[in-house]
Amino acid sequence: MDLVQVVEQTLSGMGYELVDVEMSPKGRLLRIFIDIERGINVDDCSIVSRQLQHVFEVEQFDYDRLEISSPGLDRPLKKAADFERFAGQQAQVRLRLPIGNQRNFAGVLGGLRDGAVLLQAEKGELALPLDQVEKARLVPKF
Repeated sequence: MDLVQVVEQTLSGMGYELVDVEMSPKGRLLRIFIDIERGINVDDCSIVSRQLQHVFEVEQFDYDRLEISSPGLDRPLKKAADFERFAGQQAQVRLRLPIGNQRNFAGVLGGLRDGAVLLQAEKGELALPLDQVEKARLVPKF
């Protein structure tokens, strides 16, 4: 099993969602972003950290430092379910390949339809191919 699978399986068993995993180039720092419907607090990070340390020891994953964090207000959108869950919220989306000389888009998420992310932008509704999304994030409101 690879690291992401192990982390995802462990977190889902604890009731948390894996948002993202970042590794330093040599794999010495593991940064894991978690979420839960009510939001993440320091205690959640501590509980998950202790559990993952035990799991990594058993699975013999080698690392120097483990950081557990909430995804923040500008949460990355990685999975198809994220685009559905956060429909109605402001987001920025960057595509791998441009559509009409444009790679960066901003607007209100409208969910998914036929493998495309729906985005209500200034110019109307856009359907951006999900498999072409390079990066997507929520835009926090203050």
